[in-house]
Amino acid sequence: MDQLKLIFQIDEDAFRGYLERATKKEVSLVITDNSSSMLSMKRKGNAVSIRVHRIFLSAGSEVIDEIAGFIRNSRAKTPRIRDFIRQNSHHLKRRPPRKVNIKTEGSCYDLLEMFHSVNTKYFEGRVSASITWGGKGPRRVAARRTLGSFCGDNNNTIRINPMLDNKRVPRYFLEFIVYHEMLHADIGIRTDDGRRSMHSREFRRREKMFEHYDRAIEWEKKKW
Repeated sequence: MDQLKLIFQIDEDAFRGYLERATKKEVSLVITDNSSSMLSMKRKGNAVSIRVHRIFLSAGSEVIDEIAGFIRNSRAKTPRIRDFIRQNSHHLKRRPPRKVNIKTEGSCYDLLEMFHSVNTKYFEGRVSASITWGGKGPRRVAARRTLGSFCGDNNNTIRINPMLDNKRVPRYFLEFIVYHEMLHADIGIRTDDGRRSMHSREFRRREKMFEHYDRAIEWEKKKW
């Protein structure tokens, strides 16, 4: 295989040519500024359409070789690509934070009061995220993953499903959902055995430190 020593930024034609020589495939290349999807690919016969963020134009040959390996086998591990993205994350263009309408007071529960209580009890007051009730959408059976969410990229906001603002939902269960999302804000994304994980072993260990963990899990199983 030809080895291209990439020290300075190369142009798109050289990048595409290197990938075609390395993969023996016809490559259609699109350079983007999309930091939410750094690398994506579609196959059609022996042709490949690949979209990559422009920071890869300044990547070294080992990273480009790993992209070629990804084209050959999309299930291949990509540690060099992940490391390159992490090391160059400060070069990515950041979108301005999207304005979030904050609503903490519900008909049954005040999320801000609950947030401060949980923050003091479990986090020594260090979690600085905002919290709000989410928007009301079509009613449906709520899965665990929809009961709450945390977005930390720009707006650092916890959203709680408004279906939980109900007198039939015990306070300890809502506190558990708030605690769960605050853990995401506090821990971030960890690595387990080389894999990025939102629910790492450390996350699961600390999740069980919630005072009413067993009751909350049992109530969820029965009601949701």
